[in-house]
Amino acid sequence: MNGEITKTTIIQSLFWKLLERSGTQGIQLLVMIVLTRILLPEDYGLFAIMLVFISIGSLLVDSGFGEALIQKKRIDEIDVSSVFFLNLLAASVIYITLFFIAPYIAIYFEAPQLKNILRTLSLTLFLSIFNSCQYAIIARNMEFKKLFRSSLVAAFISGIVGLTMAYAGFGIWALVGQLLTHQLLVTTILWFTVKWRPKLLFSLRSVSYLFSFGWKLVVSTLIYNLYTSLQNLIIGKVFSSTILGYYSRGSQLPNILVSNINGSIQSVMYPALASQQDNLYRVKEMVRRVIVTSSFIIFPMMVGLVMIAEPLVKILFTEKWLPAVPFLQIFCGYYALWAIDATNLHVIKALGRSDIFLKLEILKFLIGIFILIISIPFGVYGIALGVLVNRVISTIIDAFPNKYLINYGFMEQIKDTIPSMLLTLVMGTIIFSIREIEFSDILIILIQIGIGIVSYIGLARLFKIECFTFLVFSLKELIQRKKRTIG
Repeated sequence: MNGEITKTTIIQSLFWKLLERSGTQGIQLLVMIVLTRILLPEDYGLFAIMLVFISIGSLLVDSGFGEALIQKKRIDEIDVSSVFFLNLLAASVIYITLFFIAPYIAIYFEAPQLKNILRTLSLTLFLSIFNSCQYAIIARNMEFKKLFRSSLVAAFISGIVGLTMAYAGFGIWALVGQLLTHQLLVTTILWFTVKWRPKLLFSLRSVSYLFSFGWKLVVSTLIYNLYTSLQNLIIGKVFSSTILGYYSRGSQLPNILVSNINGSIQSVMYPALASQQDNLYRVKEMVRRVIVTSSFIIFPMMVGLVMIAEPLVKILFTEKWLPAVPFLQIFCGYYALWAIDATNLHVIKALGRSDIFLKLEILKFLIGIFILIISIPFGVYGIALGVLVNRVISTIIDAFPNKYLINYGFMEQIKDTIPSMLLTLVMGTIIFSIREIEFSDILIILIQIGIGIVSYIGLARLFKIECFTFLVFSLKELIQRKKRTIG
């Protein structure tokens, strides 16, 4: 459970994590496109409301122990088994609570079907118990190849279940069936691929030590989830579940694209950073590489998506989803900054400073609530823009401690990402200028994507952008290593 992490291990783990996320997200994207064409915005709005309670419940079940297991320098069987049984108790209590309050939630949102939906979805709390411990072991040992198998199979089969139920006319229950099947399959496959099994061991001392780190993270994450949950609950209640459907669908496409790249990097980098927590110079090098590389890839991706948003939504989801376009474009700005923000937070966690993490989340929550309150009178678009403004402020706040922790502050981070910003602006100007050409929507999108990629890579190569050179070198090195392994 305490394997050594080397540069080769990190590269191989990143390769498998990218492969896992790409395959999984690719399947989920295709399924999402088909489901969105079949289901109604109201279905997605009601489902988003239910996910608020499930995400908070899952967070309380884990209580930060999963990340504490990854961050701790050395763990043993007592640590993992103690976490498992404590989480099992928490899941039972929270499930019973959600079971009994489900009717009142359904009444509040004037949607009777929510009662049985919430009671059914709450079963995923028990599945997450196994996933949390197994994932911690996989992350510590950098064995992300095991996640690749489970995630890909689960995404494929659960996608089929969701599509079958949607075509059969089950409506919102198609989304419920898809999520339950996915969680069940991931848990089952990991049960056979990860050798760990819970043993009848429990130590209050072990739990207390892990909780001393984890409780600050769980409170921090709970605060963040409360802020994001309030957005969905306010939109769903003050406006309508249909508008919430447009809002949540608009945020999902950029989320899928960014989490595929940045989520893969962050999943690998957290245990890697934790393993180097005593070498601050090495931590800074790794953090800088993540921020520069992520920004180089994500900035043009998000600007490009803004440019092609309307015809893309029309083609993929049909014209009934066009009201989601403004939300999609706003959230492209939101997720463009995610790489910088998430990386700074991972550094703070990896260095064991969950106390700083909690203080940051409290400050951002207060700012976020203030922005949310003053944005409500401006309607749902005002709320979305307020979320974007809060992301900008949060990115600055989260970078501040790292000026002192690893000597890598916000201004230096911005300086490192300026080349990517400038290239992205040039690329965006180029593809914006060709959007009015009289061709079909599909052809225009293909032309814009093609010219965008060629111009961005061409400029990066022409000006010898350091990040581009690093990516090319790393890709060649990975290919050569794979050839030597095969040979």
